[in-house]
Amino acid sequence: MAKILITEDEDSLRVFVARALRLDGHETVEAADGAAGLDALAGGGFDLLLSDIRMPVMDGIELAHKAAAAHPALKILLMTGYADQRERADDLSAKIVDVVEKPFSLPDIRLAVAQALAA
Repeated sequence: MAKILITEDEDSLRVFVARALRLDGHETVEAADGAAGLDALAGGGFDLLLSDIRMPVMDGIELAHKAAAAHPALKILLMTGYADQRERADDLSAKIVDVVEKPFSLPDIRLAVAQALAA
């Protein structure tokens, strides 16, 4: 299965998503903000970055740009609960697989991750 970095500042959501993806057999690493996520990516070996867009320290847009530059083969899936944030991701269309709208259900995020990994 895949090694996935989950970058989300809301602790309960990050834990929920990580647990769900581990049930599917994936290895997960968690980060509470974009800067910590970028540090985690430096270790390499990730198949997917699943990141919230709106976070403190470094948002998901900046993280996605830096991650794509440093790891061109990395698949990137963003999530947001804000419509205006989704529009901010438009300049990333060549670098990301999709943007998942919050709130989402467990089956929704599992399907989005499976599709991103298959893309």
